[in-house]
Amino acid sequence: MTGEDLAFATVSEVAPLIRRREVSPIDLTESVLKRIERLNPTLNAFITVTAEQARRSAKAAEEEIAAGYYRGPLHGIPISLKDLYETAGIRTTAGSRILGDYRPTRDATVTRRLIEAGAVLVGKNNLHEFAYGTTTINPHYGTTRNPWDPERITAGSSGGSAAAVAAGLSFAAMGTETGWSIRRPAAFCGIVGLKPTYGRVSRAGILPLAWSLDHAGPLTRSVEDAALVLNAIAGYDREDPSSSHEPVPDFTTSLNQGVQGLRLGIPRDHLTDFVQADVARAFASAVGTLQDLGARIVDLALPRVRYAGIASQAIMSAEATAVHANTLRANASDYGDDVRQRLDLGFAISAVDYVRALRVRRWIADEVTDAFVTVDVLVCPTSPQVATPIAGGVATLGDPFPTVAYGPFNLLRLFALIGIPAIAVPCGFSQDGLPISLTVAARSYDELTLLRVASAFERVTEWHRHRPNIQASE
Repeated sequence: MTGEDLAFATVSEVAPLIRRREVSPIDLTESVLKRIERLNPTLNAFITVTAEQARRSAKAAEEEIAAGYYRGPLHGIPISLKDLYETAGIRTTAGSRILGDYRPTRDATVTRRLIEAGAVLVGKNNLHEFAYGTTTINPHYGTTRNPWDPERITAGSSGGSAAAVAAGLSFAAMGTETGWSIRRPAAFCGIVGLKPTYGRVSRAGILPLAWSLDHAGPLTRSVEDAALVLNAIAGYDREDPSSSHEPVPDFTTSLNQGVQGLRLGIPRDHLTDFVQADVARAFASAVGTLQDLGARIVDLALPRVRYAGIASQAIMSAEATAVHANTLRANASDYGDDVRQRLDLGFAISAVDYVRALRVRRWIADEVTDAFVTVDVLVCPTSPQVATPIAGGVATLGDPFPTVAYGPFNLLRLFALIGIPAIAVPCGFSQDGLPISLTVAARSYDELTLLRVASAFERVTEWHRHRPNIQASE
């Protein structure tokens, strides 16, 4: 396996070759660095490229493997991190001017766990400033462009991470999700994005946006790869009080179990408005595929979910402004206009509003918990639309209120709001050749069932195998 085939291979395909010493971590890393050098000027997926450190790590991996010390499937694999993850001695900007020169003295827990698993860090990915936005149009580090069409966005805020994986600039990347920021970039870029259960993965050393909503998770080229990364990063961390003591299984064990007899719940009341025709067709086809595999479809009524967007936005606004309040007062001009406006809005959220939003979140979570008595997973389109042109932008806080608070945007925000695991999986393309994605969500800490369904769908389809034809800038 060489050239483009290797660049777009999955971790699960490359790892055995590395273990058998048929592929060198050094050569693999050099090939990725060359692709970054050639394509990043077009895509702007990276803020910082850690070429020399990557070369040292790849050399160490090769020597360890040659000596019989193989750490596991991430050993020698080039990966990247959203530039919210602290990296000792390497700048961690959060996509901001304010932290442009910040060099942490420690690694985030996830960073450390990936390094301990033998992964090779090739760089830090671009993002929407402070992860507070939906486009990865960054006023300080430039716009990240979609590998499928450079005139379109990658979504946000983990847009750089998604673009890097989709374009063969990284075999896996870490993102964060507070509303939809792992799954929607994955959807727009035609890859897999996994948001684990709240507390499943430590957030220690990850710069926060909203404490009670933030999640850390991987963006990959396959469901199995997402499971392999989750194996490396999941588990309790005393540095993060919100992390869980819940036992951590081997997340790959359910991948081949199929969906025969599983009950798939579809919240159809929330799929009527704002869903593009191509997305609706692809979703219906994906549901039909899962039925053909033996799953049973159950239509769900979830009336409380109509308030998910409102509750999520109120909580996010209050918590994000609390994080930034002192810096905002002292250095307001150093923020990009869109992020500064969002943070200013947070001052308008009263303590009463915030507490009410928390109660609504609990009310919605109770309804979804009750639904899981009758179904095993929920399925819905990841995004009601395909990637938007950069010139047009996407729904933001300043857009007409219904586009944020109602329709499928409630389903986008629902899973981070109540903390249950959700995965985005490619399920088709629009007539314009843009990726479309399916989301599968499960009960808290039931990533095994979620991965089981996603893997079953992936095994009988080829959507995740498609490659963007991205060209270098002239």
